[in-house]
Amino acid sequence: MLAALLATALHPAPARAGSTTFTVDPKLGNSALTAVFDAAIGERITAVSSAIACTIEADESTLVGSARCSVPLTSIRVDNDETKSEHFAEWATNKTSEPTACTLELVIPSLKLTPPVEPQKPAAFSTEGRFTICGRPRDDGAAERISGTVVYLPPGTYGDARTLRVRARIEGFDRERYGVSAKNTAGWRARVQQLAPVVATEGTIEVNAFATAPAAGETKAE
Repeated sequence: MLAALLATALHPAPARAGSTTFTVDPKLGNSALTAVFDAAIGERITAVSSAIACTIEADESTLVGSARCSVPLTSIRVDNDETKSEHFAEWATNKTSEPTACTLELVIPSLKLTPPVEPQKPAAFSTEGRFTICGRPRDDGAAERISGTVVYLPPGTYGDARTLRVRARIEGFDRERYGVSAKNTAGWRARVQQLAPVVATEGTIEVNAFATAPAAGETKAE
């Protein structure tokens, strides 16, 4: 859930014409998604994943970008517990599809940063993005509000590539709007009333991600 970060593909160096692609590599493990659902009288549940994949397309002359991110359902660990992780996967799929076929996806159509954007200085942003969970959008069709910061790290600051460190936050994320719940999952219905007081439906999602693009004059290997 994530991806809010992405649309912030903005380069503070002298603007260049055309679009630049920044990517978050899910194999590196240096990016993280954390979702916390804290029930007032029940459990505090934390779900995490480091398998974030994002693509950011940015027009560096206008500081406008768009982004798409995804996280595989099976990469998400709940309280670092196998049983809780399996239960979450059942709620997410409603036991109607295989967890391996499910992803959490976020699309940000547009995000614009306000200049100036300077190296190694956080630039705040706010925008909206649309989530799907196992292909299901929010039941009311609304977008999620996303806020955070992006920091540009020149080559040599964080590796050899041009890097964006993005921190994004979504508050009041309601999982039941996406059908992620016991009441929508066969075999769990009898336990819904018992679970209601102890499992929060709303939580906060935070993403810390590093998106990279080749340094000026370089090209990515195929």
